[in-house]
Amino acid sequence: MTAAPDGWRLLDDEDILRRAFAAYFRYSNAYSPDQPANTSFHCEFQGKEYVYLENVRGPLAVYRVRNDGKLKRLRRWPAGLGPA
Repeated sequence: MTAAPDGWRLLDDEDILRRAFAAYFRYSNAYSPDQPANTSFHCEFQGKEYVYLENVRGPLAVYRVRNDGKLKRLRRWPAGLGPA
Protein backbone atom coordinates (compact mmCIF):
# COMPACT_ATOMS: atom_id res chain seq x y z
CA MET A 1 0.00 0.00 0.00
CA THR A 2 1.10 3.54 -0.67
CA ALA A 3 1.15 6.30 1.91
CA ALA A 4 -2.26 7.87 2.50
CA PRO A 5 -3.02 11.49 3.47
CA ASP A 6 -3.90 12.27 7.08
CA GLY A 7 -7.30 10.99 8.18
CA TRP A 8 -7.66 8.06 5.78
CA ARG A 9 -6.17 4.66 5.17
CA LEU A 10 -6.02 2.70 1.91
CA LEU A 11 -7.65 -0.73 1.91
CA ASP A 12 -6.93 -3.60 -0.47
CA ASP A 13 -10.18 -5.30 -1.48
CA GLU A 14 -10.34 -5.97 -5.21
CA ASP A 15 -13.91 -7.34 -5.00
CA ILE A 16 -15.36 -4.08 -3.67
CA LEU A 17 -13.41 -2.05 -6.24
CA ARG A 18 -14.67 -4.34 -9.04
CA ARG A 19 -18.26 -3.99 -7.78
CA ALA A 20 -17.92 -0.17 -7.72
CA PHE A 21 -16.69 -0.18 -11.33
CA ALA A 22 -19.66 -2.36 -12.34
CA ALA A 23 -22.13 -0.11 -10.48
CA TYR A 24 -20.65 2.98 -12.11
CA PHE A 25 -21.11 1.57 -15.62
CA ARG A 26 -24.53 0.07 -14.86
CA TYR A 27 -26.08 3.27 -13.52
CA SER A 28 -24.19 5.91 -15.47
CA ASN A 29 -26.52 8.40 -17.13
CA ALA A 30 -24.09 9.11 -19.93
CA TYR A 31 -24.33 7.27 -23.26
CA SER A 32 -20.59 6.72 -23.20
CA PRO A 33 -19.41 7.11 -19.59
CA ASP A 34 -15.87 8.16 -18.74
CA GLN A 35 -13.52 5.31 -17.96
CA PRO A 36 -12.31 5.14 -14.34
CA ALA A 37 -8.54 4.95 -14.07
CA ASN A 38 -6.51 2.33 -12.25
CA THR A 39 -5.70 5.06 -9.71
CA SER A 40 -9.21 4.63 -8.25
CA PHE A 41 -9.07 3.29 -4.71
CA HIS A 42 -10.89 1.78 -1.71
CA CYS A 43 -10.17 3.48 1.62
CA GLU A 44 -11.30 4.04 5.18
CA PHE A 45 -12.02 7.66 6.12
CA GLN A 46 -13.35 8.83 9.49
CA GLY A 47 -14.31 5.27 10.44
CA LYS A 48 -16.27 4.50 7.26
CA GLU A 49 -15.28 2.73 4.04
CA TYR A 50 -15.44 4.45 0.66
CA VAL A 51 -14.59 3.67 -2.96
CA TYR A 52 -13.30 6.65 -4.93
CA LEU A 53 -13.45 6.36 -8.74
CA GLU A 54 -11.45 8.87 -10.75
CA ASN A 55 -9.76 9.47 -14.06
CA VAL A 56 -7.41 12.15 -15.40
CA ARG A 57 -10.24 14.74 -15.38
CA GLY A 58 -11.01 14.25 -11.68
CA PRO A 59 -13.52 12.35 -9.55
CA LEU A 60 -16.20 10.31 -11.33
CA ALA A 61 -18.08 8.75 -8.41
CA VAL A 62 -17.73 8.03 -4.71
CA TYR A 63 -19.43 5.07 -3.06
CA ARG A 64 -19.80 4.36 0.64
CA VAL A 65 -19.55 0.72 1.66
CA ARG A 66 -22.49 0.11 3.99
CA ASN A 67 -22.33 -2.24 6.99
CA ASP A 68 -24.06 -4.97 4.99
CA GLY A 69 -21.42 -4.69 2.23
CA LYS A 70 -23.65 -2.91 -0.29
CA LEU A 71 -22.43 0.16 -2.13
CA LYS A 72 -24.26 3.49 -1.97
CA ARG A 73 -23.33 6.19 -4.47
CA LEU A 74 -22.89 9.58 -2.83
CA ARG A 75 -23.92 12.87 -4.37
CA ARG A 76 -21.67 14.69 -1.89
CA TRP A 77 -18.80 13.16 -0.03
CA PRO A 78 -16.80 14.29 3.01
CA ALA A 79 -14.27 17.08 2.50
CA GLY A 80 -10.79 15.63 2.55
CA LEU A 81 -11.74 12.41 0.78
CA GLY A 82 -9.84 12.08 -2.45
CA PRO A 83 -6.28 12.44 -3.65
CA ALA A 84 -4.11 14.97 -1.89
